[in-house]
Amino acid sequence: MTAAPASRVPSAAPAAKVAAPPRRGTAWMRGLAAQGPLFTAAVATLVLLALCAVFAPFVAPHDPETIDLGNSLAGSDADHWLGTDQSGRDVLSRLIHGARTGLLGPLLVVAVSTVLGTALGLVAAWRGGWVDSLLSRTMDALFAFPAMLLAILCVAVFEAGLTAPVIAMTVAYTPYVGRYVRSVAVQEKARPYIESYRVQGWSAWSVTTRHLLPNITPNIVAQSTVSFGYALMELAGLSFLGFGVQPPTADWGTMVNEGQGAILKDAFMPALAPCAAIVVAVVAFGIVGEGISDRIAKRER
Repeated sequence: MTAAPASRVPSAAPAAKVAAPPRRGTAWMRGLAAQGPLFTAAVATLVLLALCAVFAPFVAPHDPETIDLGNSLAGSDADHWLGTDQSGRDVLSRLIHGARTGLLGPLLVVAVSTVLGTALGLVAAWRGGWVDSLLSRTMDALFAFPAMLLAILCVAVFEAGLTAPVIAMTVAYTPYVGRYVRSVAVQEKARPYIESYRVQGWSAWSVTTRHLLPNITPNIVAQSTVSFGYALMELAGLSFLGFGVQPPTADWGTMVNEGQGAILKDAFMPALAPCAAIVVAVVAFGIVGEGISDRIAKRER
């Protein structure tokens, strides 16, 4: 009896492997350009604001703190495109330099609160049980302190400036991020691929950092983008009230406060320009955040 041809001998079945889920943390970015012209315009606006903040000393036509009382409340001309304020300082230059403090504070608040909130949310979602209950109750307790009130209390204890409000608002924003991350992480944890990796013996750290976190990153980015706009508005409000950035440092909220007196003299630009900058920035961050959220929702369907 002759042996069967080698080509007909059945080969051993390959070991079963669990197919990795699609990485929504990377693929979702390819479709953002198709969100429409409004989304594109919002992104372009944020890029322009960021460039102004970074290159303010090179872009601003004048020193934002140079006082020229002889040129107080001058109208728009070739030298001062947006006119001057009551102290004769160039409004456009102060507006450009104000983007630095206007964006730096919210950036610190969102960055730190996102890191802390994401860590707390992931731990609560993964461990469950008493750990989840303890962290959830702690975050619920922090909800009792509104960000603005906590910032004012910190300024009263320490001093006015950017540091105290940023720290206070970071503490206030962290539970919001933590509760949101916990919610999306619990939903993602219930997917079959997570249990498959756990059955294979993967550690909780590996599953969380290599698969769970990358797949919920778009949700975290969308939430952080919207929160950035709220943080910008609240910090500008604190500066307007005198609790944030102090004069003569250029800041949008401070500029609105200083421009109030100019309105009585029929000079609207010193207050109108920073107000418009705040509104445009907040709306742009909101549009970008909603665009990312819509993209996530379409991929989920």
